[in-house]
This record gives sequence, structure tokens and C-alpha cells, in this order.
Amino acid sequence: MSAVSSLPTLSRTFVEAGVTAEPPFESAVQLPAPALLSLPERAVQFGTGAFLRGFVDYFVDAANREGQFNGRIVAIGSTGSGRDRAFADQDGLYTLVTRGIEAGVAVDDRRVVASVSRALSASTDWHEVLQCARNPQLSVVFSNTTEVGITLDEEDASGDVPPRSFPGKLTRFLYERARAFAFAPSKGVVVVPCELIEQNGEALREIVLALADRWGYGPGFARWIESAVPFCNTLVDRIVPGMPRTEEGDVLAAEHGYHDALMTCAEPYRLFVIEADDAVRVRLEFAHADTGIVVCDDATPYRVRKVSLLNGAHTIMVTAALQAGCETVRDAMQHPLVGAFLRQVLLDDILPVVDAPDAREFALAVLDRFDNPHIRHALIDITLHGTTKLRVRNVPTMIRATERAGRVPEAMALGFAAHLAWFASDQRSARVATGLSVPADEAGARIAERWTRVARHDAAQVRSLVRDIASESTLWGVDLSVLPQFVDTVAAHCHTILTAGMERALESVVVQHSVVGVA
Repeated sequence: MSAVSSLPTLSRTFVEAGVTAEPPFESAVQLPAPALLSLPERAVQFGTGAFLRGFVDYFVDAANREGQFNGRIVAIGSTGSGRDRAFADQDGLYTLVTRGIEAGVAVDDRRVVASVSRALSASTDWHEVLQCARNPQLSVVFSNTTEVGITLDEEDASGDVPPRSFPGKLTRFLYERARAFAFAPSKGVVVVPCELIEQNGEALREIVLALADRWGYGPGFARWIESAVPFCNTLVDRIVPGMPRTEEGDVLAAEHGYHDALMTCAEPYRLFVIEADDAVRVRLEFAHADTGIVVCDDATPYRVRKVSLLNGAHTIMVTAALQAGCETVRDAMQHPLVGAFLRQVLLDDILPVVDAPDAREFALAVLDRFDNPHIRHALIDITLHGTTKLRVRNVPTMIRATERAGRVPEAMALGFAAHLAWFASDQRSARVATGLSVPADEAGARIAERWTRVARHDAAQVRSLVRDIASESTLWGVDLSVLPQFVDTVAAHCHTILTAGMERALESVVVQHSVVGVA
């Protein structure tokens, strides 16, 4: 038995023993005060994944430590990940390891987060989820279900146990609460979604109201939603890759003195922008204990800056980096061609068309964040719903950059070509053939199917495929084929990638960058 496998599991008993132990007990981790382990449940969150653990749960924990929220969260899982069982085994506790550079100073912060009371599985514990809706102390609902989570599912049904979609689950949850308290305005909750779509709160609210009408919940419920349940638009920003690699996890566990199946790694940078008026601001009791939370009237400038520069950089480079043999975001930064390509597309193509305060400073910080040696952000994970992300994060910027330059910029065209080529790439095929996971991308499946009818080495057939895919406004929201030189430029890069390799394609763009001389 290894030294690590013999360690105790993180639990309430372990924390209470550590907090009350006399010297020489020492821990590399900040442990919560025992009182924090018994706070009442005042929030629910739809999702149990790493991002929520490193973001929302962290902020609520920080507020509890300052005595500003005094409540814990019930986490509701819907993906069958089994994290609800891990939360149960650890009494809702987990370790957040925050490492990197902040304002030029090295940060290494490790703490046991105690803001989650328990986790439930929507598929097996739906009756308990509805019991949470009847909790009189509940004040806020969080969520993080990716960009595709806030969509109207035409097949959703109120009587399903549970409803299929996240908005369906939320609608049923809120209806349960409204009925339990006779539609009392004082029992409304604030809904704070963390999905990365524009006007996420408003979009979610409209779907909830549409489902409520379809399901016959009546005008009283709609009025209760309108008057007592604010849906806040938000912007979230923190890189949270989640569990450390096995070897690193073993080292951290040995340093901490316990085993933690939910250990979560994150960067120091954090920004949680919440749109709220004065009346709602008072109800956001967790929002005042950490400088990373900004409550304001309009999150648009923050959203434009973050989605365009950080998320846009992730998405435009990820498939190029994978096809160049990189495995992590830092690998991409360290790769001589991919790193140069990333700097070029970020600083030369995206930055000039981003109208937001401190955009250049933010862009330079993004490069530092991507190069964080303590963050192993797997590139393959970024490809989850990658085609939808490309539409949301890059297409609007690419259109503006094309209007500015008079033609599609080379680096952005290469990033788009790399995305298309990914679905025909040897790297993706090898992952599938060896049983490695390839994250879901339903829209991308349409691109993959097109490649089955194309000879990759035939330039004319590749161009025809690029033209057809680019013109599909259902994929991109617009017809990209009408952009000046878009089809020809993307098709040329795509053909080069598939016949000569990604590095050859990158060389053609990076060489141009070196001539321009922008660092």
C-alpha cells in the first residue's frame, strides 16, 4: 500500500480534528472553522463540475468566512458523473488549490471549501431536489451547464422525473417552490446563471416562462416569476481545469495529509460580474466578500472583453494546437509555432476590434494566464461543444476583423480551417480508434459527416466542402461564405493542414507575423 493510499479521506471529522488539534499539528491547507460546517442550506446550484467548485462555491465559502452569507449550497448533478457520491463520502468538502501569478506575485493558496452541504443526482434524487425547493431559507439558485444548457427543449415535459433539460428542471423546481409558499413574493429566489452566453439570465427567464405556459402552470406562477424571481445576467471568468494529474495529485495529497477525490485546481484570477439593480443587490449577500465579484448595471463591456479575448483565444487555437501535437494550453504557449500563432491571432486580429476598457492589459494578462505552469488545462476538454463555442466566441469577432481589414485575417482563417480539419484529422481519428474520449460536439458532427464524402487531398473537393459549411447560417448564425476571400483562404489552409500538416500551415502565418514585427 502506497503512502498516499493509506491517507485518511477528507471529511468533517478530519477537518474538526485538524482545527482543534494542539501543536505540533500543521497543515498546508487552510481549514474552515467548525461553525461553517453546520450552516443552513441557503442556495442550490445546478451542476457539480470543476468550474462551479472553483468559482461559485469558492465565492460563497469566502463570504461565509467573512460572515456575509452564512449559508451552504446543495449541488444538483445531471450528467451521471458520480460526483454526488464523492461529495457524500467527503461531507460536501473539497480542496481548492489556487496557484499562479497575481500582480507579479506568486500565489499558492490551498483551502478546504465548506460551502457545499451535499450533492444530489437529479436522475435518482429528484424528490429530494424538490424538497430543496420547499426550503424556506433558500435565497439563490446558481447554474453552470455550458452554452448549450440554456436552450428550449421541445420534448421536455413537466411530468418527467426529472425534466430533461436544465431549464425544464429549473421551471419545475421554481413551480414547486411557488406552490409550497402560496406564491408569496417574500419566498422568491435570485437566479444567477453562469453559462457563457450573452444575456444568460434573460434568456433563461424567457425559457422558464415559455415552459410554464406550455405546461399550464397558470398566470399566478408567471406573475410570481416576474415580481419575485430576478434572473441576473452574468459574466464569469476563471480558468478551473479541475482535478490535478495523478502524479501531481499524489504529491498534493501527501502534502495535505489526506485523500480528496474532488480536489480542484484553479488560477488566481477570478471575475464574477453580476447585473443587478439596487433591490436585487441587497439580496446578493454573498457578493461583497471578494474583490473578484463586481455587481453593476451593465456587464456588456466585461463580457465583450472576456468572451472575445480569453474564450475566443482558447477556441480559435485549440484544434490547431491539438493537430500540432500539443496536449495542454501551456504546451500550446510553449510551442514555437502554436504560441506565435496564438499571440498573433489574439493581439493582431482580435484585440483591435474589441471595444472594452483595459482590453490590451487584459489580453496580455490572458497570455500570462495561459502560460501558468501550475495549470494543466487539457486542450481536448476545450473542444466540448466546440462548434457552438466557435459561433459564439469567434464568428462575431471574425466578421468585425474582416470589415476592418477588408478581408479575413490570415490567422483567424487558419484557426477556422483547423476547426474544420479537426473532424477529418488523424489526431481525432486516433483518439477514437484507441478508445480515448472525444468531447461531445453535436453541431460538429455535421461537419464530420461532410468529410466522409470528400477526398481530403483533392483541393477542389476541400474548397467545395468549405464553401458549403461556411454558407450554413444554421451553424454560424450568418453566411460566412460572403466574407471577402473567406472561402478561398480557409480552404487553402484546410488543404495544407490535411496534406502537409499543421506545422506547415502555421509556418505560413507565423512567417507573415514575423515580417509585421508585432510581438
